[in-house]
Amino acid sequence: MRTLLPCLGLAALLAGTSAVAADIPRTPAPEGAKVYFIEPADGATVDKTFTVKFGLKGMGVAPAGVDSPATGHHHLLIDLKEQPAMNLPLPMTDQIKHFGKGQTETQVTLPPGKHTLQLLVGDKNHVPFDPPVESQQITVNVK
Repeated sequence: MRTLLPCLGLAALLAGTSAVAADIPRTPAPEGAKVYFIEPADGATVDKTFTVKFGLKGMGVAPAGVDSPATGHHHLLIDLKEQPAMNLPLPMTDQIKHFGKGQTETQVTLPPGKHTLQLLVGDKNHVPFDPPVESQQITVNVK
C-alpha cells in the first residue's frame, strides 16, 4: 500500500478509506502545543453570523500539504456528538470545517440556539497529531 500513497491526491486522503489511512503514520505533536479560541468566549451570546478566531501556541500554522516541522492547520468542530477518528484524515462535513489554507479565523453562521465549538489541529494530511492538539469544547448561544 505504501507504493500507492504518492499517487493519491488530497481528495483520496480525505475520503478516509481504512486501507489507505491505516498506512498513514500520525505526526507527533510538538511538546506543549495548545490550540484555543481567541473569540468567542465560552458561553458567549452571538449573532447568527459571528467571527471565530483561532489561537495556537507552541507550533506554527501552515497550509495542508506543506511538510514543515511543528506546523499544522485548523479544523473547527461544530456540534459534534462524538470525536472523529484520530488515526484517519478528518472528513469534510458540515460539522468538521477545514482551514487547509492556513486560515486563523472565519465567519460562522448557525441557527438560533445553543451550539458547541472545538478546535482540532491536523497535520499536512488532515490527520490529528499524536497526542491530539485540541481545544476545550466551548458553548455559544446564537440569538
